[in-house]
Amino acid sequence: MPQSKLTDRFGRTVDYVRLSVTDRCDFRCVYCMAEDMTFLPRQQVLTLEEIARVARNFVDLGTEKIRLTGGEPLVRKDILELVREIGTYGLRDFAMTTNGSQLTAMAEPLRKAGMHRLNISLDSLDAEKFRNITRTGNLGQVLDGIDAAREAGFRGIKLNTVVMKGRNDEEVPELIEFARKKQVDISFIEEMPLGEISEHDRGLALCTSKEVRDIIRQHHELVPATGDSGGPARYYRMPDSPTRVGFISPHSHNFCSTCNRVRVTVEGRLLLCLGNEHSVDLRRVLRGNPVTDDKLRQTIINAMDLKPERHHFSTNGDVQILRFMNMTGG
Repeated sequence: MPQSKLTDRFGRTVDYVRLSVTDRCDFRCVYCMAEDMTFLPRQQVLTLEEIARVARNFVDLGTEKIRLTGGEPLVRKDILELVREIGTYGLRDFAMTTNGSQLTAMAEPLRKAGMHRLNISLDSLDAEKFRNITRTGNLGQVLDGIDAAREAGFRGIKLNTVVMKGRNDEEVPELIEFARKKQVDISFIEEMPLGEISEHDRGLALCTSKEVRDIIRQHHELVPATGDSGGPARYYRMPDSPTRVGFISPHSHNFCSTCNRVRVTVEGRLLLCLGNEHSVDLRRVLRGNPVTDDKLRQTIINAMDLKPERHHFSTNGDVQILRFMNMTGG
């Protein structure tokens, strides 16, 4: 009988897995990747069947929540086949993080395939600023995608905003009003020092969650929300709206003590912490001879001993992790 749950050395139960399905994206967001990116050769990327096998074995080990990430997961060919397959695994929560560019066509098929919730990145409501941050993105397309997602009837929709000083921090009140109007949740995220970028100074651009909360409180009362989201965000409610406001604070309020998640990169590295390089090569196991689910599960169980107690992001803009965000899947 397979082990029913994964536990690390610090007594934390790991029941949430983020699976990156591609390192490719149709945007080039300034905090996520360089303008001129080199993507992985196809043979280094896990097949959809291999990703499904990893997901199934994590579920056998007690995983209750899976999130598909990228890059942009919706640019992966035949992604709906993977969603349909994982949708049969009986998960408590099945979600995807997307930039929203493909949602006008994909929102309804995704929901029908078994996806429960969507996180949609939205860093600006100004078309020119949006283009500057994403380098290639079309704001109107994303806003139409958000509407399509709402019409498709997902269990939950959340907007994700990476706040950068002098870039989009003055838009926080407008983004809150947008979320309230659309009756979706929104999370504000401190930029993480992942990948070497020259486009802006991360140390100067860091806008802490407290600073964002202070901006919002000039317009709305924020009351700490009860209930656990199963992720790193701390949520607040506004008394006059169903919209929840989340804060993800890897710098100013690290969430390591309750960390319940691991990540699998698109090339099959089981990453035990976003802010560390501790990892195990699952692709080697998946492509070994013979390949057995028992060996894959045992590799995952053994990897839990590598999960560190916490990450140590600095706030001066130094890069501590050389891989870009698109490799990790957020």
